[in-house]
Amino acid sequence: MAEDTVSTTGIARHGGARLPSVDIDSFNIELKDEEGFLGDRASKGAFRKILDRWRKPLRKSGEDPFGDESSDEISKKALDAILVGDDTEASAVVHSAIEEFAQELAYVTRRFLKTKAWAKTERIVVGGGFRESRLGERAIARTEIILKSEDFKIDMVPIRFHPDDAGLLGTLHLAPSWIFEAHDGVLAVDIGGTNIRCGVVETRWKKAPDLSKATVWKSDLWRHADDEPTREGAVKRLVKMLKDLIAAAEAEDIKLAPFIGISCPGVINEDGGIEKGAQNLPGNWESSKFNLPASLVEAIPQIGGHDTAIVMHNDGVAQGLAEVPFMQDVEHWGVLTIGTGLGNACFTNRKKENGKDDKKSKDENDDEKSEKKAKKAKKADA
Repeated sequence: MAEDTVSTTGIARHGGARLPSVDIDSFNIELKDEEGFLGDRASKGAFRKILDRWRKPLRKSGEDPFGDESSDEISKKALDAILVGDDTEASAVVHSAIEEFAQELAYVTRRFLKTKAWAKTERIVVGGGFRESRLGERAIARTEIILKSEDFKIDMVPIRFHPDDAGLLGTLHLAPSWIFEAHDGVLAVDIGGTNIRCGVVETRWKKAPDLSKATVWKSDLWRHADDEPTREGAVKRLVKMLKDLIAAAEAEDIKLAPFIGISCPGVINEDGGIEKGAQNLPGNWESSKFNLPASLVEAIPQIGGHDTAIVMHNDGVAQGLAEVPFMQDVEHWGVLTIGTGLGNACFTNRKKENGKDDKKSKDENDDEKSEKKAKKAKKADA
C-alpha cells in the first residue's frame, strides 16, 4: 500500500520537512518534566483546572460567583463577558486563572526555546481553540510579557485566522505553486480528535501568489466524537463530505485543482501512515494496514478529469503554515496550538515574497549595500 501511495501522490512527501516556502525544523515534540508531558500544563483542560482551583476557596465559603456550574461547562463566551463585566469578584477569579495559566504557558514555551530546534525562534503564533477568546488573547499577551521580562527576545501573537479556517488554509502550503495555476481552489481536510472539517479553499493565487488572500469558500463540519464511528465509517463519511463539496464547487463553476491537503494529528510518515499521536481518532489510525491518503485516492481517483494528488501533514504544522505569508519579516518562527493538548512546530523561511531563496536575497542585498558604499566613497573622493 505504501508503494501505491507514493506513486499516486508523488507531488510531495507526506509529513515532509521541506515544503515550498519553509523548512520544518521540528513538530510534535513531546517534552516531559517530573509531572509528565509539558503540553498537559498548557492545554484547554489545564486552564479549566486552574479556574476551578481559584473557585474552591470561594465555594467553601458559599460565595462562588459562578454558582454550581462546573468549570468545564462555563463557555468561553461567558468567561469573556465576565472579564469586562460588573461582577468584580468573578472577574478577579478569571484574571487570576489567566495569570496562572500564562505562567504555565511561559514555562512550557521557555522549555521549547531551550531546545536546539527552537533556539533561534523570533516569533511564536498561538492557535487552537483557546486562542478564540478574549481570555485566550490576554493569556498570550501576558505570556509574552513574562518571557520578555526574562530577556527572551520573542514575540507571541494570536493566529490571525479563525482556528477552524487556519487548519484548512495551511494545507495550501503543502502543495507546489504550479498546481494552483488555471484553478480556483482546492479541497482541504482538518481532522481532529472531536471534529472532522472539510472545505473548499479559494486560493486567489492570481491576486496574491503568496496565498495571503486565500479564503475558505465553503466548509462542512462533522462532530465524529458524538457518533463514535468505526475507522472505516469515519473514512466513508469523510469521502461523502468531500464528494459533496466537489459537487457544490462544480455547481458554482469553481474549478478545483486535483489536490487534497490533509491536516491530521500525530507524526505522519512519508508513505502517509501515522506513526503515533492519533489515539483520539475513531478506531486505530496508527495501524500499518491503514493509510488514509491511499483510501481517499481509491475513493476519489480524479478531480476535474485529472488524477487526484494528496499530501498529509501534522495538524499543528498546518495551522502554522496558514501564517507563512505574514511571517516574511522573520527567519525563524514557530506555532503552538492550545487545544486538547499542545501542538507545536517551528519553521525556517526558505523563500521571501519575491520567490528568491533567503540566502540569495541576502547576498544580493549585501552586493547592493557594497555598491552604494562604493558610490558614496567615490563621491567623497571627488
